[in-house]
Amino acid sequence: MGAPAIVIASANHATELGEAFARYEREYDVRLVSDEASAKAAATGLVTSGHPVALFVIDTDKEQDKLHTLIGGTRKVVPTARRLLVAHVSRFRADNQTFRHAVAAGKVDALLLMPQGPRDEEFHAAVGEMLSEWNATVGTPVVENVRIITPEKDTLTRDLLDYLARVGMPAGVHHPDSEVGREVLAQCPDDEGRWPVVSSMTGWCGHCPSVRALANQLYGRPDEIDVDEVVDLVVVGAGPAGLAASVYASSEGLTTVCLEAEAIGGQAGTSSMIRNYLGFPRGISGMRLAQRARGQALRFGTRFFTGWPATGISPCTDGGHHIVHTEGGDVHTRAVLVATGVNYRRLGVESLEDLVGRGVYYGAAMAAARELAGDHVVIVGGGNSAGQAAIHAARFAQAVTIVVRRPDLAATMSSYLINEIEWNPRITVRGSTRVVDGGPDDVRQLAWLDLEDVDTGQRERVEARGLFLLIGAAPECAWLPEEVLRDERGFVVTGRDIPRELWHEDVPPEDLATAVPGIFAGGDIRSGSMKRVASATGEGASVVSLVHSWVERQKAVAPTA
Repeated sequence: MGAPAIVIASANHATELGEAFARYEREYDVRLVSDEASAKAAATGLVTSGHPVALFVIDTDKEQDKLHTLIGGTRKVVPTARRLLVAHVSRFRADNQTFRHAVAAGKVDALLLMPQGPRDEEFHAAVGEMLSEWNATVGTPVVENVRIITPEKDTLTRDLLDYLARVGMPAGVHHPDSEVGREVLAQCPDDEGRWPVVSSMTGWCGHCPSVRALANQLYGRPDEIDVDEVVDLVVVGAGPAGLAASVYASSEGLTTVCLEAEAIGGQAGTSSMIRNYLGFPRGISGMRLAQRARGQALRFGTRFFTGWPATGISPCTDGGHHIVHTEGGDVHTRAVLVATGVNYRRLGVESLEDLVGRGVYYGAAMAAARELAGDHVVIVGGGNSAGQAAIHAARFAQAVTIVVRRPDLAATMSSYLINEIEWNPRITVRGSTRVVDGGPDDVRQLAWLDLEDVDTGQRERVEARGLFLLIGAAPECAWLPEEVLRDERGFVVTGRDIPRELWHEDVPPEDLATAVPGIFAGGDIRSGSMKRVASATGEGASVVSLVHSWVERQKAVAPTA
C-alpha cells in the first residue's frame, strides 16, 4: 500500500496551499487539483493504485453548487477521508455563516482560515488533529506496537484488537505463515500451537489467553499492588469521572490511587468522536481524551493499577480508614470514589448471544467496523454512543441502520448527532423497531437479522454482517458492601436521595456522598446522573472538595492513622 494522500482542490490559491502543505510531502502524497472533476479523478486513481486518501482540502473559492457537489463527491469516493474547508481571509467571515450547518452536520470536519504565511501553527495543529484521528481509526499502522499472530481472526483476536484501539496502541494481525508471523514465532517460546500469539514492543512474546492478560503485560501489572501506606483517595474506575477526580485530587496534593479493571477511559473511551465536549471545537475521540487525562494525572502523581478490578470494600465507621480489596492486594484509604460506570445491557436474544465476537458486538467496537466495508451494519440503541458508532461505521459499511424502540431519536440523542445522521445518506433510522432473531452463515459469522415492528408485530428479515448493541445501562455494583445503598435499578444512591433516617442531625449528605461516610460516587454509576462525558467529568472534579474536607477531618481525629 502506498503513502496516504492529501488532495487539495483550489482554483485560485493553489500556490499558497501548496506551500503550506509542503511540510507534509515527506510522509504524504500531496496532490493539487483545480476543480471537482480533477479531484474525483485524482482520488479514484489514488485508491485504485493502493494510496488511501487521508484528507481532502477544499478551497471555498467556487460557485456554491459546484462546491457542494465537490464536498458530497469526496464522501462518495472516499468516505473514510477527513474533509477540510479553507477560506481566504477576504471571505472567511461570510463563509463561516454559509458553511456553519455543513460543519455541524458533519458534511465537513472543519472550516479554517487559509494560512496567511509560513509557520501558521494554529492551522497546522488542526490539520494534525485530523490526520491523527484518521491514522488512529482508518490508517494501517506503519509501526505496530503489538503484533498478533493467529491463523484466523477469532473472537478473542477481535477482543484484543478492540482493547488495543481503546488504549491507543497500534496493532496488526498476521498469519503464522507470513513473514512477520514466522519472525515473531521464532522469538517466542513454544506454546504448543495455542493461538493467538502476541508480541509487544516491551519485549513480551507468547500465547495471550485473554484481554486482561494482555493488559497486564502492556502495563506491567505487578504481582501485588505495592501501596503500603494509607492513601487519601482511591478512585475505582478510570472513566471520565475517575480520571477527572485523579487529576484534580493529585494536583491538589492528595495521595491518589486509581484502579481500573480494563481499559483507561471506560465506556467513553470507545467513542469514535465526541464533538460537544468543551474546548475541542473539531471534536476528540474518547480514546485520545482518556489517554490525555491519564497522562495529566500521572504527571501530578496519581498511581494507576490497570487490570486489577476492585472486589470489595471494608468500610470503617469508627473514624479509621476504609480498605479497598482487589485480587492483587488491599489498598487502605481515607476516602473512596466509586466511578466504575456502567455496561451495556444484554439484548436477550439467545441466537445472537452465540455470535458475540463473530459479527455481534456489545459497544462501539471501533476496530471491528473496519472489517465491514461494503456490508450492511445494524446499530441498536438511541443514545449518543449509538449515534457516534453509526457515524463511524458509515465510513466503512455500505449501509447502516439504527434500530430503536422509540418512534425516533429525539428524546435520547443530542441534536448535533441527529442532524449528522439525517444528512448522512448511508444511515437509516428505523423507529418503533427491535431485533428479535439472527443467524450465521456457513463459517459461523452473522449473516441475517429479524427486525420486528413493536406496534404491529410485523417481522422483516434483512442481511447484516455487523450488529452493534448499545442499549441502556447496567451498573456494576455487586462488589460494593450493602451499606452503600442502591436504587431499584442498581445505581448508587447519593445526597438527598439517601433515606432521611440515615442523615446526620437531619442534614442530608453532600450531593456526591453515599450512605457510608468517606465513600463517594460519581459518573454514570450514580443514581440520577446525566450519562454524559462532560457531566461525569464535572462530578469527578467536584468530588475532590468533598474528599478534602473529609480527609482533613479524618487526619484531625486520627493523625497517626
